[in-house]
Amino acid sequence: MRIRIKTKWSNKVREVSVEETVSVLAFNCWKIGMQTLLEIENENFQIDTQQQRIAIMEEVVALLIHALDRMVHETIEDEDRATLIQLYAQKMADHVQDNARDFSGNGDYRTPFYEKLNQRFVGYAETKWNAERNQAGFSMGREFANNVINTLGTRDKKWALDYLQQVLLPDFFSLYIKTVKSVGLIEDSTGEGNQLDSQHHLITDKEEKLKKIERSKYEVADSDLTKSS
Repeated sequence: MRIRIKTKWSNKVREVSVEETVSVLAFNCWKIGMQTLLEIENENFQIDTQQQRIAIMEEVVALLIHALDRMVHETIEDEDRATLIQLYAQKMADHVQDNARDFSGNGDYRTPFYEKLNQRFVGYAETKWNAERNQAGFSMGREFANNVINTLGTRDKKWALDYLQQVLLPDFFSLYIKTVKSVGLIEDSTGEGNQLDSQHHLITDKEEKLKKIERSKYEVADSDLTKSS
């Protein structure tokens, strides 16, 4: 996936709020989701409607939100972690609402998204996570792939599983790790990706052609998420 992160905070000495950090992360998360969708479409898997596209984006976002919860589980206190994940989910719900409204007209698209998040968090909580490498385990990858497959047309379901889990997931997940490091939520031991650009977002590499293209359950509470909606 030919997206690179150009890292430089516009002002290194100022203190960055949790809200700003989440906003930057959410913007980049949505951009990763869009590129992931493009990769799936370039593989000619059956996607017939804009609603399917939004559904695929939601699946990518749900995995990435849950993954962040796993990444910071040992380093951020439970109360602060809950606040972080709830703010993150709220910001991603804003992206879902804006984009789904553009495709399907006025309506409440946040509530179904929150309901999907709660379902996915329960499902992912039963899967394996590689804490040492900050990577989704096999069972988590398989869960994600099956969730995406359920949004595709019937023609491609039996062919998509291996591609989604073995090719696409490692591709976009490595980019997500760089993004999380860039906003300072996990330590960057490599010394790379520890800043953001002045726009605070991923930079698409226009010069290169995109290639074809045991812990307890954690659940986002609808009552908490919808307070600011």
